[in-house]
Amino acid sequence: MLHLFAGLDFHTALLLVLALIFVLLYEAINGFHDTANAVATVIYTRAMRARLAVGMAGLFNFFGVLLGGLSVAYAIVHLLPTDLLLNVSSAQGLAMVFSLLLAAIIWNFGTWYLGLPASSSHTLIGSIIGIGLTNAIVNHTSIIDALNIPKMIEIFLALIISPLVGLVLAGLLIFLLRRYWSGTKKRARIHMTPADREKIDGKKKPPFWTRIALIVSAIGVSYSHGANDGQKGIGLIMLVLIGIAPAGFVVNMNATGYDIMRTRDAVNHLQQFYQQNDNVLKQLVALSPPAVPTPEEKPGDPHSFHCNSANAMHSIERAQQLLTNLKNYDQLSVAQRSQLRRIMMCISDATEKTTSLPGVSSDDVRYLKKLKSDLLSTIEYAPIWIIVAVALALSLGTLIGWRRVATTIGEKIGKNGMTYAQGMSAQMTSALSIGIASYTGMPVSTTHVLSSSVAGTMLVDSGGLQGKTVKNILMAWILTLPVCILLSGVLYWLALKLV
Repeated sequence: MLHLFAGLDFHTALLLVLALIFVLLYEAINGFHDTANAVATVIYTRAMRARLAVGMAGLFNFFGVLLGGLSVAYAIVHLLPTDLLLNVSSAQGLAMVFSLLLAAIIWNFGTWYLGLPASSSHTLIGSIIGIGLTNAIVNHTSIIDALNIPKMIEIFLALIISPLVGLVLAGLLIFLLRRYWSGTKKRARIHMTPADREKIDGKKKPPFWTRIALIVSAIGVSYSHGANDGQKGIGLIMLVLIGIAPAGFVVNMNATGYDIMRTRDAVNHLQQFYQQNDNVLKQLVALSPPAVPTPEEKPGDPHSFHCNSANAMHSIERAQQLLTNLKNYDQLSVAQRSQLRRIMMCISDATEKTTSLPGVSSDDVRYLKKLKSDLLSTIEYAPIWIIVAVALALSLGTLIGWRRVATTIGEKIGKNGMTYAQGMSAQMTSALSIGIASYTGMPVSTTHVLSSSVAGTMLVDSGGLQGKTVKNILMAWILTLPVCILLSGVLYWLALKLV
């Protein structure tokens, strides 16, 4: 890790340390803000003691981050404007990183303090949107082009649909359990609250198999949360490192010759695709006029490159020049590595636009997406120490501040106490929904999914919801995006005035 500071002056090294602390603080707050959802049901159904449940949640959050992949990490990052991603090493890029992190931390901490299960995902996305809009206003560019609109729509749909899925599926599951799993006295125990169990059976803990199901489903929620939310912190740390210590992080310096060959082959295959589909290339060029001038650009200057869909073939040719006979990235200078990253991101952006053009077949879309994945395999990565650091921050956060939000989930959503069946239904639905989203690259909100699932079970089987709590939760949900957009935008504007 000490190579992080190689070649950095004291001021830059201090900025790097501060930025890394900001990201890890965001993940720790995420841990005690969101992971409380995973332990609320097992604690309030008395399936596990509080300290043991929190320790379990922390452990499986850790494993979730380690094994969850990186698809969500870069899905969040690509909400940022392309020009900021390409110039993240500039003062403007650093102002962006610090502004969005500070805005996310302020709102997350505030809602946690009030015990409101607001979404860390919404917080981060709102902060990113604020940065993009402010960037457009400051640079007098189109607000419509300020963000990656297709990616934003995709993410918003996931964030909106996932709580509705949780509400409906959890409600349906509790309905089926109530209808088909209550015919005998033994089966009917699953529909008891802990208070009922103690009063009727004289026992404090759930029946054995019910308890096992509650614990296993809680493990599933914790693991899924780590796999989804932990990746967001990984993406943010990579942004920080690329911005402040580009020499070692703009590309994967540990990439093997085979990895680089895959990238080079993807570039060559993409060139062949455009050569064989001239009509597709013409449509791509028509999306925006070519940036000029291109012939006079200096080959080693990363800031001379114009990212533009009209220059797709030019970008491919420049990438081929840099990748020809390349065995490892040590052969390139720092400037060439930065240039390669910029070029590859531009090619990727053009490839993504190509997939949405009319006349591109479904087979070609799948082929282009595979090429895009290979293009970015040595650009969008994360060293193992970053993954471990984020996993530890998320886990430690879980151990520290779980109680406030857990109390809201466990006691204040439904009018009556939570039954074992309700806790199990909410957790199973959440674990499945969040797990699927993580492995398809969709950043969803653990908070929204689980609290909606709890609400669904309460609506079906517990006499309704507590109006005051539901109103407070909905208010936090509604306010999160606009407040974070405004907060990050103001912070970014102020930061630009200072740099």
